[in-house]
Amino acid sequence: MDRKFWLGIALLGLSLAAQAERIKDLATVAGVRDNQLIGYGLVVGLNGTGDNPTSARFTGQTLRNFLANLGVTLPPGINLRTKNVAAVSVHATLPPFAKPGQTIDVTVSSLGDAKSLRGGSLLMTPLKGADGQVYAIAQGELLVGGLSAEGRDGSKITVNVPSVGRIPNGATVEQAVPTPFPEAKYLTLNLHQPDFTTAERIAAAINKTFGPGTAKPLDSASVQVAAPEDPAQKVSFFSLIENLSVEPGEAAAKVIVNSRTGTVVISRNVRVLPAAVSHGNLVVTIREHPEVSQPQPFAQGTTQVVPRSEVKIEEEGKRMFVFDPGVTLDELVRAVNQVGAAPSDLVAILEALKSAGALQAELIVI
Repeated sequence: MDRKFWLGIALLGLSLAAQAERIKDLATVAGVRDNQLIGYGLVVGLNGTGDNPTSARFTGQTLRNFLANLGVTLPPGINLRTKNVAAVSVHATLPPFAKPGQTIDVTVSSLGDAKSLRGGSLLMTPLKGADGQVYAIAQGELLVGGLSAEGRDGSKITVNVPSVGRIPNGATVEQAVPTPFPEAKYLTLNLHQPDFTTAERIAAAINKTFGPGTAKPLDSASVQVAAPEDPAQKVSFFSLIENLSVEPGEAAAKVIVNSRTGTVVISRNVRVLPAAVSHGNLVVTIREHPEVSQPQPFAQGTTQVVPRSEVKIEEEGKRMFVFDPGVTLDELVRAVNQVGAAPSDLVAILEALKSAGALQAELIVI
């Protein structure tokens, strides 16, 4: 691929002027967020691919407690065979404003040494939040994308991950998470990318539409908005706000380098101070020319191979170019392309400019 074309692809998305975006895509309402839920349960009905009763003793203990809750009392000392049972963790994401009776997806992951959860069913499992309260109940048949098969001679094959499965709509919400949205007099918009310019422009756009004093920026990441008291009016009010268009502030000058692939992304505001750069490669060539040493007649010597080495040092493509004050991104790319620098060479040039204090941008190496 041509180097100029490679640089053009890397810079295409960052060289364009900023365009207006909806407030919905720039910020979220504080308190209106997802909540993580987690639970511990049992998957039953496995075809001998469950936990090993010798190593995963907690599976047998959990099964014993489960049966006791159902009124089944087992004599002490009985070793439960749990090859068809697996202890699992169940986690889900509870979306904002989820109401009791609605369903959410859950993910089920093996905690023991079960070989596969394929064909299993999750027994009723309470899902708790960080506060210890139960917000949903999960149960149902698992959908497992992985597959595992093993022969009697010990050979086996595994496709994807058979110890993790999902249950679409597998949990029923039992209680809603309280949010400040219905009763709050003021609500805060939190920006995805903190920026003073963007926060000021969001507040200005809201005040222009709904009147002065409706919104005010608190800092680079938050804008406070006065909301109606009626919850129904509040929904309509924020529906209008999130569809307002705002031109976000330009991001800070950055140069991002992927050291594994050699990809370099340069933002459009990068500037270079006066600097001179020399670009070239030092090549050291060593060639071996062994020679045969033949003794003179009657010298009673032996034939020997004498090593002969040829060492050559040369510098290829020695070029130097000068950056004037305030060099822009286009001029930087043009100069690098003119000397025929490869992506790896460009990384070295940028790192050298940063070390010399001539690169007015943040250099990030990932």
